Amino acid sequence: MEFLADYHEHFLNFLDRGGPVIITIICTSVLMWLLIIERYWFFYREFPLRARAALAAWQAREDRRSWYARRVREELVGHASEELQKNLPLIRALVTVLPFLGLLGTVSGMITTFEVLRVFGTDNARGVTAGIAEALFTTLAGLLTALSGLYFSVHLNRHAEYERQTLLDELVIDDPAHVPTVRSHV
Repeated sequence: MEFLADYHEHFLNFLDRGGPVIITIICTSVLMWLLIIERYWFFYREFPLRARAALAAWQAREDRRSWYARRVREELVGHASEELQKNLPLIRALVTVLPFLGLLGTVSGMITTFEVLRVFGTDNARGVTAGIAEALFTTLAGLLTALSGLYFSVHLNRHAEYERQTLLDELVIDDPAHVPTVRSHV
């Protein structure tokens, strides 16, 4: 229990040092990570079931060669692609916004520093270092969360394209005796 109290105290100290912008960075990061987790859940739990259903619907068709069959195939792949891309643009947008929030915190911290210097001169070293700490903490928080989100954003985009291409390849099969297999992991 003492560990949690220490952690809580350190977290509150971090929030205090980061100034008002750090709360926005934390909330944005939490939203980004919730969306990333949701996408992984979808890719590994939900999408394989939906891909199997699309393949079953395609295999149940007698006609897989005509112009109309190609349009059905395009619709199946298009619908799957929409599901695979859901929330990915929002994740990319959050990854883009986070460094700018860090920069906003940097500016806010430097304004605090200059305000302390204006009011107290160089006599208040503690006030000056608090402003500089705010600038550095928010920059660090914005960049770290953006970099971690960037890695997973790129991975999710590649995985979405892989799954879309795999489904497209499977739906092109015209042999009714062929039993397709869905690969659900990269």
